[in-house]
Parts: sequence; structure tokens; C-alpha cells
Amino acid sequence: MAEPILSVQDLTMHYTTRKGDVWAVDNISFDLGKGESLGLVGESGCGKTSIAISLLRLLPDNAHFLGGQIRLAGTDLLKLSDDEMLKYRWMRISMIFQAAMNALNPVYRVGDQIIEALQTHFEDMSVAQARERVAELFDLVGLDPVLMDRYPHEFSGGMRQRAIIAMALSCSPDVIIADEPTTALDVIVQDRILKQMTKIQKELDMGMIYISHDISVIAEVSDRIAVMYAGRMAELASAVNVFERPLHPYTFALMSAFPSIKGEKRELVALPGEPPDLLHPPSGCRFHPRCPRATEVCSKEVPPLEEKEPDHFVACWHPMEANNG
Repeated sequence: MAEPILSVQDLTMHYTTRKGDVWAVDNISFDLGKGESLGLVGESGCGKTSIAISLLRLLPDNAHFLGGQIRLAGTDLLKLSDDEMLKYRWMRISMIFQAAMNALNPVYRVGDQIIEALQTHFEDMSVAQARERVAELFDLVGLDPVLMDRYPHEFSGGMRQRAIIAMALSCSPDVIIADEPTTALDVIVQDRILKQMTKIQKELDMGMIYISHDISVIAEVSDRIAVMYAGRMAELASAVNVFERPLHPYTFALMSAFPSIKGEKRELVALPGEPPDLLHPPSGCRFHPRCPRATEVCSKEVPPLEEKEPDHFVACWHPMEANNG
């Protein structure tokens, strides 16, 4: 991969609560190239959204970074002041938030809300210029530009989602983070929006990070997939390798619990147990209480994320064989 547009190294972030620290993001590292798409997948509460809001530094007051770097085009975002970060947020890195189709202000026209975002970052932009930009964005995401003067309640769910995508694209950022971008939409609309997002990403040569618990969605849109478990990265590889030759037992369990429309019919295998409480995470590998391959070392030592095959990284003391034996 060429020089990454986004490089995250050893990122660690905790939430402080009255009961103690929640280990939400623990020693996460990955690179994102220009024009590349990376999928973050895992069970609810594994840290996917916490990574996303860490990248934009949109954390609540009880969150704090314990270490690491977030380099966007060579600049470490963690070293910027709040005022400096405002210049990067939306201009260089933006986000499509979870359940974003409900995030539009119901008493303002949809176009006006995007115009407000544009004029916030481009102070010399006139209303006429901003309306022209909104029309371009609507056309880009498959909306008729005449709709910009309508209110959110006049949009369907899929149309509102497209409008939010247009808002995220408004300042032409280098990186867009899409957190469950098709939640609550029917599968036909999901497919249309995902295809539209992929097309836009390739046309504009942007880096894209998709976040979802739905591995089928991640597979459709991602070049590479990072599998998360309990605040840590379990596996990182190309989408093809994650599906065809998963090396981490957790990834293999996810694949076994997911139906396939190809090949012979097989019984789905549920993963027993529950994700750990991140207030008191297990020692060693956090997956070891649920792992059928766990041994004594798994409960005592944290496995490093290592390259077991070319560009295929896994954090496991006893990874699956290449043939998943």
C-alpha cells in the first residue's frame, strides 16, 4: 500500500466511570490508504464506534486517551488544540453517524442544514455558491436537487440517509467514517445506498471506514476488514482472506454463525457465552473464556497482532490453520 492517508498507531482510550475505567479502545493500530475502504466489524460494545469518535476527537468528557497516535496526512490529531481540530473535522475527516437519518433538524430545510455546514468552514462562500454546491452533492448521492428546499419529514428514510451522506461529503474530506450507514433501512435501499457510497468513494478517491456488526454489509464494501473483540483488534486482512481463510477463532466463529447462499447447506453454529465486561476485562487474550482453543498461556499473556501470512494479521496464540483445521 502507498503512503497511508490515515495511520493509527497503538491507540488506547478509556472511559472513566464511578465503577472504574472502561477499556473501550486498547492498543489499536491500522493504516488506511487513499481510495481504500476498511471495514470494522464485531459484536455490539466491542469498541467500533469508540474508535470512530476517537478519530474525530468527539469524545464525551469522561473519555481520555492513554496513548497512541492518529496521523492524518502526517499530522497527529491528538496533538492539535480544540480550535485546530475544528479545521480538520469535516474538512479533512468526517463521519456519517449511526441512525443518521434521524439526525436532521426537523424544523429546518434539508438544504439549509448542509449550507450551514458549508458556510461554517468556508466563511467567504455566498448562499448562492453554497446552494450550487448542495445541488452538486444531491446529484452525486442520487437525490433530485429540487428536494433541497424540503423538510426532513418530506423525505423517506433512504432519502434522509442520502442527504446525510451529502452533508458528510460537503467539504470533500480525505476520510469518511460511516457508522452503521444503512441501519433501519430495508435491504433493497441498503444495497442502493452502499453501491452509491462505493461509487462516490472511488470517484473521489477518498479513504472510507465502514463500521457495522453486519458482516455481509462489511464484505460488500470493504477492501480490508478488521475484526474487533472487546476493545482489541483480533484480525486484520483483506476481505477475501477474512471470509475464505479466517485465522482467529473468533473470526472463524463469526463465519460459522453466518449463513451462505453458496455451497452446501450447513447448520449455523452459535458462539457461546457473552462479550466480557470492559470494566473488568479478562487477563491475557480477552476471547479466551469463550475460545475452544484456549490454553493456559491465553489466560495469562496478551497475544500481539502479528503478520501470520502476507498482509494477514492476527492476535492469537493458537491461530487456525490456513485450511481452518
